[in-house]
Amino acid sequence: MTQATKKETPLTLDVFTAGIWKENPVFVMMLGLCPTLAVTNSVLNSLAMGIASIFVLVCSNALVSALRHFIPKQVRITTYIIIIATFVTLVDYIIQAVSLDLYNKLGAFIQLIVVNCLILGRAEAYASKHSFTKSVVSALGMGLGFTLALVMLGSVRELLGAGQLLGYQVFSTQFEPWVVMILPPGGFIVLGSWLLLINYLEQRKTGQLIAADSASQCAVKAESFS
Repeated sequence: MTQATKKETPLTLDVFTAGIWKENPVFVMMLGLCPTLAVTNSVLNSLAMGIASIFVLVCSNALVSALRHFIPKQVRITTYIIIIATFVTLVDYIIQAVSLDLYNKLGAFIQLIVVNCLILGRAEAYASKHSFTKSVVSALGMGLGFTLALVMLGSVRELLGAGQLLGYQVFSTQFEPWVVMILPPGGFIVLGSWLLLINYLEQRKTGQLIAADSASQCAVKAESFS
């Protein structure tokens, strides 16, 4: 393998933005669906889980990337899990100290960040193969994309399920809450609705690009015959 092949591609904005939309962990890659469906019954819970995931994702990716040349291949997965579990334990204690009520609402899903496919997958597929800076930037983008997805689900479920956003009343007292939205089935309903809308917009965008490309080719052919 030549030196040019080993050289890593430069850091670009796409490394950060890919995880926010193009490779969104929830809406595109369908990762971390367990906390996505379980804790998004309110915006506050969604934000808390998203911030906790960002912290664990960025810190674990940074450490894995920094130690990637020293971790034996035979024990790399075990090492990654130990690193992730260390930061999850730290987050667990921090949330308990900040708000015991929030900690009780999130329940066991804080500890389950250890086995979140998004966290372990980024450590194995990206951080172990890229530089420290690119790993941190990519992890931050992925974490923000995950948090965005959680908030999008949580805002709809809280708004329709309780008529509130972040605890503030949005609809009048005459509004009859859709209780199903804050129950587990509501998570599936809202996630499916968002996926339907996003796929529709993507297909519409693709169709417009194909139509524009076909129109330009027809125009070129017309000019060549004239």
